[in-house]
Amino acid sequence: MKIGVTLHATDVAMSPVELAVEAEARGFHSLYIPEHTHIPTSRRTPAPTGTPELGQEYLRSLDPYVALAAASSRTERILLGTGIGLVAQHDPITFAKELATLDQLSNGRLVLGIGYGWNVEEMENHGIDVKRRRARVRECMLAMQALWANEVAEFHGDFVDFEPSWQWPKPVQQPRPRVLIGGAAGPKLFAHIAEYADGWLPIGGGGLREVLPDLHRAMEARDRDPATLHIVPMGVFPGPGKLDHYRESGVTECVLRLPSAPRDEVMPVLDEYAALL
Repeated sequence: MKIGVTLHATDVAMSPVELAVEAEARGFHSLYIPEHTHIPTSRRTPAPTGTPELGQEYLRSLDPYVALAAASSRTERILLGTGIGLVAQHDPITFAKELATLDQLSNGRLVLGIGYGWNVEEMENHGIDVKRRRARVRECMLAMQALWANEVAEFHGDFVDFEPSWQWPKPVQQPRPRVLIGGAAGPKLFAHIAEYADGWLPIGGGGLREVLPDLHRAMEARDRDPATLHIVPMGVFPGPGKLDHYRESGVTECVLRLPSAPRDEVMPVLDEYAALL
């Protein structure tokens, strides 16, 4: 089982570029950064943390793709991912080029961890029909994958439509950069993973062993090998026995949560986690 870290990168927290350098030097496998384009002041959508108010880090999120590109220029081995990226909030043609460029400049180290979104107001500001966001994400992903894998690509759907087109660069990873989908276990999520992704970002680790056979069956229904799946719990606090539990449950990569804080608060936690490697 590989060990990575995640930081909610902001303009007042430790630089994700510096963190990537320090994490790579200590042997961590990956660094993940979340995405929010903006946070409407309304709390019509409750905070996902269960608290009355959102943490300040949500309000101050850096653009993860720019941050990861900067981190790639200072590192050589560490994987650089989004945890979680909000695909529906992007134009898929432009986004496909942006991600392919990032994968090329990082020499194939991009991991695209995605989700369907939780902040209703944020999505609505982007013109998204929240009830149809899963279908929108699916089409965006399939359209981008067509652009990544084909010399001439076209796509015709309800949300995305373009004529036969060229687009370069192509990502180093073929036929696509690694795609992980976040969400709670269920037949819809597992069907989407099997159709257009490479793994799962589960919410917590409870019941993993019990539901993984369902994900394996979804993969087999698509003639895909379940052994190729990446199972990547995100934002984990490594309490006693937790990493052993994940390892025994079939987790391939565990991503530990760092505080969204300045360097002098992040580094002691990073060193503490490094001892687990």
